[in-house]
Amino acid sequence: MKPRIAVLYAPGTNCHEETVFAIETAGGAATVVILRDLLTGEERLDDYQGIVIPGGFSFGDHVAAGRVFAMHLVARFRDELQSFIESKRPILGVCNGDQVLMESGILPGGKVGERIAALTQNASARFESRWVNLIVEDTGSFWTEGLVGKTLRIPVAHAEGRIYHKPGVDVKAAFLYADAAGKPTESYPENPAGSPRGIAGVISPGGNVLGMMPHPERAILRQHGSTDGLALFTNMIRYCESI
Repeated sequence: MKPRIAVLYAPGTNCHEETVFAIETAGGAATVVILRDLLTGEERLDDYQGIVIPGGFSFGDHVAAGRVFAMHLVARFRDELQSFIESKRPILGVCNGDQVLMESGILPGGKVGERIAALTQNASARFESRWVNLIVEDTGSFWTEGLVGKTLRIPVAHAEGRIYHKPGVDVKAAFLYADAAGKPTESYPENPAGSPRGIAGVISPGGNVLGMMPHPERAILRQHGSTDGLALFTNMIRYCESI
């Protein structure tokens, strides 16, 4: 059977269909799981082998990007999510999904409800939509298997993607924005968020939770202009088949 992946949907989410397509192209079975159905018990996270929180503007990004969605998850599913993480099942957050993972504390520390970092307003103070180059870091995780040392071309589309964390917080980068020479950069526009160290994606200490601001689901087909995003979903499905 194909691994079952839950694509979480809240009011304002708008990248769920592209994410379903990406998962299914990679060989998985994707289901759009509406937050309301989780709250009523009609759906359970434990019925799935992986979770993806896609992009968009969940709950209109009121208060802060991803915060309302994150607070629902923390308030109602803290134990279930923590168990999911500790079982080493994969979780991917893309753009708004990455913001949700940060706001809920799932990233960078892997502890639900313990927020130690955030994704704040871009240094440009503007919504940034453009293609970027990403350096793949050696994370030791299945997410980056076969990709270390490569530069990926994937688009971004966000207004709040600049990572902020308190001094001493260990943030393990999975992807770094790259300049024309293929080096990590904090310079605009190659780093559209102005994110320190060039951080574009973060991975959890256990290696099974990945959050990234670029949209891999928008780089699946040759017609998209790049197929580099497909490798991430393929790695996710392959990993699910092994656990």
